[in-house]
Amino acid sequence: MSFDPRAVVPRPDELAGRVIAVTGASDGIGRAVALACAQHGAQLVLIGRTAVKLQAVHDAIAAAAAPTATIAVLDLETALARDYDALAAAILERYSRLDGLVHNAAILGMLAPIEHYDVPTWCRVLHVNLTAAFALTQVLLPLLKASQDASVLFTTSTVGRRGRAYWGAYGVSKFGIEGLTQTLAAELENIAAIRVNALNPGRARTHMRRQAFPSEELDSLPEPATLMSPYLALLGPASRGVTGMSFDCQSKRRRGRRSARA
Repeated sequence: MSFDPRAVVPRPDELAGRVIAVTGASDGIGRAVALACAQHGAQLVLIGRTAVKLQAVHDAIAAAAAPTATIAVLDLETALARDYDALAAAILERYSRLDGLVHNAAILGMLAPIEHYDVPTWCRVLHVNLTAAFALTQVLLPLLKASQDASVLFTTSTVGRRGRAYWGAYGVSKFGIEGLTQTLAAELENIAAIRVNALNPGRARTHMRRQAFPSEELDSLPEPATLMSPYLALLGPASRGVTGMSFDCQSKRRRGRRSARA
């Protein structure tokens, strides 16, 4: 039987007792994920590069009487190894484990043909969208292994599944995310209680979508908050045993395989 995270109706306490870290938590999809997870009982580690924006999310969580969140300022473009290590140490000291990790932070770069693509921009996009996600996952794996039921969720895109002209480094970075998801899932299967999946939020009213499609009617796009059920399903107990998969928030398409692990 196939698993469809869109079909899961999350309970109010779906994530109660879980500690979940979200990158790019200050805006757009990341902010919506953080708020939704907190509303369903999770303790949040809000990761982003702008302290003021993270504080606003923190305040919104507190105003909703949700579990206390923690702010972690980390610029994925400039962070060094010691910055990643410091974040892992802080989470270890405060929570002793991590039950969920949502990789949402990303940059678009530029839409241009490969022939004319700016090389420094290419390197920057690949670093933020792919290499930093790898590095952060690697440093947080011991904390995820300390959980009895952990979930790593990477953000993917349709342009990372089939190449599309002019999407350049962004599209290539999402191809890399798909590969990273499958590779890590295969490595952890049957040796750790960690499932690894990718989720494509699709069209949404975000700053990045506006960058990519400046003439698009904003009213035609769903608010990020309306897309949260699949995130909650993939971070919570409903998706136990599901790993190495790639899902869509706004369609039933899925790729990959279901793990045999219970």
